[in-house]
Amino acid sequence: MEFAELIKTPRVDNVVLHRPFYPAVEGTLCLTGHHLILSSRQDNTEELWLLHANIDAIDKRFVGPLGTIIIKCKDFRIIQLDIPGMEECLNIASSIEALSTLDSITLMYPFFYRPMFEVIEDGWHSFLPEQEFELYSSATSEWRLSYVNKEFAVCPSYPPIVIVPKSIDDEALRKVATFRHGGRFPVLSYYHKKNGMVIMRSGQPLTGTNGRRCKEDEKLINATLRAGKRGYIIDTRSLNVAQQARAKGGGFEQEAHYPQWRRIHKSIERYHILQESLIKLVEACNDQTHNMDRWLGKLEASNWLTHIKEILTTACLAAQCIDREGASILIHGTEGTDSTLQVTSLAQIILEPRSRTIRGFEALIEREWLQAGHPFQQRCAQSAYCNSKQKWESPVFLLFLDCVWQILRQFPCSFEFNENFLIMLFEHAYASQFGTFLGNNESERCKLKLQQKTMSLWSWVNRPSELSKFTNPLFEANNLVIWPSVAPQSLQLWEGIFLRWNRSSKYLDEAYEEMVNIIEYNKELQAKVNVLRRQLAELETEDGMQESP
Repeated sequence: MEFAELIKTPRVDNVVLHRPFYPAVEGTLCLTGHHLILSSRQDNTEELWLLHANIDAIDKRFVGPLGTIIIKCKDFRIIQLDIPGMEECLNIASSIEALSTLDSITLMYPFFYRPMFEVIEDGWHSFLPEQEFELYSSATSEWRLSYVNKEFAVCPSYPPIVIVPKSIDDEALRKVATFRHGGRFPVLSYYHKKNGMVIMRSGQPLTGTNGRRCKEDEKLINATLRAGKRGYIIDTRSLNVAQQARAKGGGFEQEAHYPQWRRIHKSIERYHILQESLIKLVEACNDQTHNMDRWLGKLEASNWLTHIKEILTTACLAAQCIDREGASILIHGTEGTDSTLQVTSLAQIILEPRSRTIRGFEALIEREWLQAGHPFQQRCAQSAYCNSKQKWESPVFLLFLDCVWQILRQFPCSFEFNENFLIMLFEHAYASQFGTFLGNNESERCKLKLQQKTMSLWSWVNRPSELSKFTNPLFEANNLVIWPSVAPQSLQLWEGIFLRWNRSSKYLDEAYEEMVNIIEYNKELQAKVNVLRRQLAELETEDGMQESP
């Protein structure tokens, strides 16, 4: 298929662009296979280059001969184009709709993008499982690299190389895979060097209504326990949901077969519930009525911050089991590709100082999200504006980034990266010129030959010129475990994501800056007053000494 077939009108003059924080500008609109471009001949006017992949939905309006297209983006931006001529407007709208909903991944921009910068580091090879294993092998000899999934035959959503207990052979792993949802047998997620405790993750056990068991599975997770120690299984579903799963062939670990493990259920929502929450939140943030009570009501009704609290609470529980209880844990929900990864990742950020550095966080994303099989292509296919919702779309990764931001805000000196780093990851997960977030797992990325045909996001991010934008100037290495507060008053709406295109947020920022300036000015005045007081006290003392004889 040629892109030209989808572009009915490639160019229109005298188009007026309206976008947040910029004055309206008139220029020429051009459509290419991957971009919508608006260029103006006015001085000091920045061109608009918008990836079609970033377009979530479009609306059309007509007033006489003038047509208007409202473009709603996956990064929550809303752009308006005023186009002269009804036919041109309809053609442009039709072309944008076709180009922004391409079915084939290989037609997406990463396969056509050619970097204009010097590639210093090949990001595709920056965080290989062998390199990550070396970090653990110096502290323990109880684990090994397994190549049992080399051809993705055992588990299509796992990488070819995983870390498992040394005492468990590959044949046992194959048997365990048949007992776990999607073949996702328990693998090492994190090793706590302080006390040797571990976090493992997997899919749900396929116990079914008959209470099926697998002795190899029992042996595998028991291999992680020290003598006389108990472990915890954190199930990210409510007990009711987990029991219902048994009727569909799933289920949970039976106490009789796992006597050394205590099971804890912590309900974390998934799928359409999270998607609906995001839609309600963005709708509230776009509410221009400026009625505070109504806005706060909409914010609460979205339940977004409730989901944040649920995820952070479970991550804190996992970290507490490891660091304070001295117990290893196994985490899973149903598939083990969504809420499971949120919890394992956040627990590591709480426990592990390396995960709070730029490269350490990149390694975490690579290991716990990309290689662990989070289906980015499905989850991030649409954002908050698209009308045609599919059941697999869900802002799981955005919720994780929001949780990280909440911790970053509470511990502003403990992270090497800043808020812009998290925003950048959100943007590239939904629309990017890089191939990092394409596909749903390593098997799909291998078939697409992304390493050979696309550029890695890390190749661009880790250049010194880019890293400076994402580095936190307040950072001081903190080797301690950090415990975030999940109290309602400690959790805030992430303005940098949800209000950054909203004009009222700009006024809030300006008001905040003005308030900071006033506070600083008052501090300076107070300092001068204190100096004058000291000088006056010294003068009074001198006068007293002169009068005393």
